[in-house]
Formats: sequence, structure tokens, C-alpha cells
Amino acid sequence: MTNKTSYKLLIASVFLTMSGLGLAQENHNDQADVWSTIEDQWGAEEKGDKKWIDRLLSEDFSGWPKNSPAPRSKASTTMWDRFRDDQGETVAHELYPLAIVVNGDVAIAHYFYSSAFKDTDDNVEVSNGRYTDILIRTEEGWKFIAWHGGDDEK
Repeated sequence: MTNKTSYKLLIASVFLTMSGLGLAQENHNDQADVWSTIEDQWGAEEKGDKKWIDRLLSEDFSGWPKNSPAPRSKASTTMWDRFRDDQGETVAHELYPLAIVVNGDVAIAHYFYSSAFKDTDDNVEVSNGRYTDILIRTEEGWKFIAWHGGDDEK
């Protein structure tokens, strides 16, 4: 192998290595952005933000909480969220990420949670559970297109 050929191979391998690092960095940033969206959803619920559904759920959203007999559309999720808000409020939560996979414009995130809900009589119930969220990349950022999960004890 000539010095010229060795030099070309060296340049090509450096370029490929740097490209791979760029892809790894992009994937890491995507994972961080996805996790930020999930935290935003939980935080908005805890703050009493009534607009989080419009902001964070895609128009064709279909989520299936464990306490629901069937998947819920965005409109159904809005209705049940309002009903839950009339019953009390989320006063604390903690999320425990397990895995986030990003493939192009789709992300799947698995995590555990602990959440405290205070009802209108000031009784607090702590629940623990798990969720799998599926998000899609949009021009406005990551949005939920589906989820499944809920309380492990019900």
C-alpha cells in the first residue's frame, strides 16, 4: 500500500469516525429531548396546566391507560383529564427512566413513576406504575402519539 493510499484510508476512517460520533451525539440529544417532553407532560399536570394536551399530544393520538377499557383519543384524554382535575390534583411525582429508543422520527420511552394525588377532601394517595410512551418528531418538537401504562396496583 502506498503512502497516498494509506493517507486516503486514514482520512476516510477519520471522517467515518467523526460522522459516527455526530450520529451518536444526535441520538443522545434526541433522547434528552424526548425525556424532556415526558417530564414536561408530568410537570404540566402537576402545575395544573390545562393546555398540555393540546401542546403535547398529536392530533391522531391513541393512548391506552391500564384503567381504561379501550384506547383513548386526544378528545377522550382531554375529557378524562378534566374529570380527574375535578376530583383533585397531582401534588408530586418522580420519574425513573428505563430506556429510550429513537429511530428516525419515532421514539419509544419506558419508565417507572411514583405520583401523589390529593383529592378534594385533602386525602393523598401515592401510586406507583409504569408507562411506555411513543412519540413522534414534529415541526413543533416531540409529541405523544401513543402510550400505555398506569398504576401497578390496580
